[in-house]
Amino acid sequence: MLNLLVLTCLSIISCLPSYQATQTNVVTCGSILKLLNSDYNFRLHSHDVKYGSGSGQQSVTGVEQKEDVNSHWVIKALTNELCERGEPIACGNTIRLEHLSTKKNLHSHHFSSPLSGEQEVSAYGTDGLGDTGDHWEVVCSNEKWMRDAHIRLRHIDTGMYLGMSGRSYGRPISGQMEIVGVHNPRHGTRWTTAEGLFIVPKDQDQLTHDEL
Repeated sequence: MLNLLVLTCLSIISCLPSYQATQTNVVTCGSILKLLNSDYNFRLHSHDVKYGSGSGQQSVTGVEQKEDVNSHWVIKALTNELCERGEPIACGNTIRLEHLSTKKNLHSHHFSSPLSGEQEVSAYGTDGLGDTGDHWEVVCSNEKWMRDAHIRLRHIDTGMYLGMSGRSYGRPISGQMEIVGVHNPRHGTRWTTAEGLFIVPKDQDQLTHDEL
């Protein structure tokens, strides 16, 4: 039923009424969202295009287009664990982000990124199953991850922060920006939620959405 709802929401501008109560502003397990880099105003994106160097895994980039359909990510618990749909994500929690279109997880490891030589970020796994390289800590200053708050994502295995290098690719993905892991939480590592389908805590029994 949820999959049908998601597909419907992805095809039209709006599908559900929007509830403005404060409790709907928390980011929760099972929500499908776009992550917007607060420093560059690009959205986290992936697609079935492999890196020509490094790991050779599916590439992860940044795109400027709000309407891009390959920028949706599903929030999940860490490998071999489950989080209840609608469960709030606390600051300090470890999560996975599954790319909705290709079912691969946001991933990093000790390979060099193709443009800047920072740490490569890729999409990895099969049907949502990967390994510990898919684990990211939500670093934020509130008790819970709030939709309007800036966060950082720290890679558990390597300690690197998800960021943008500021460098752009040429063909065949012209204009898309390089996504990397960096040692220090500097410029390019701040993220916030953009469009998405947000599941509110179960005691509210509601869904909210922004334009997908």
